[in-house]
Amino acid sequence: MPELTDLTVGDIVAERSVTLTRDSLVRYAGASGDFNPIHYRDDVAASVGLPGVLAHGMLTMGLAVQPVVDWAGDPARVVDYQVRFTRPVLVDPQDGAVVRIVAKVGALDVEASVARIDLAVSFDDATVLGKAQVRVRL
Repeated sequence: MPELTDLTVGDIVAERSVTLTRDSLVRYAGASGDFNPIHYRDDVAASVGLPGVLAHGMLTMGLAVQPVVDWAGDPARVVDYQVRFTRPVLVDPQDGAVVRIVAKVGALDVEASVARIDLAVSFDDATVLGKAQVRVRL
């Protein structure tokens, strides 16, 4: 388990690349109950002006925080998690989509024993979650 005293602002605490496929989207739809067809049908996505099938925002958000949870060692250590959705993740029917996550120490609150971990979450070299921050009690 990480110790607050071992951290410095700017430290990278986790990095991960996650490949999403159309199968991933169908499985997530079943687990979440979100069966909006923009998440699995190209024709419906196109009919509403989208460039293709999009990953669920909450799926992207969940994938992004997981490396921090793994690093912290206990999901109960996450005391706050917030993001802004800035760009959709388009999931190609053959190639899928690779989401890149880099988690870096953004601030330390020694009195509260909390580290703010800033997430850089990208797809196709563009940010998909803006101001993504996780507060972790250590």
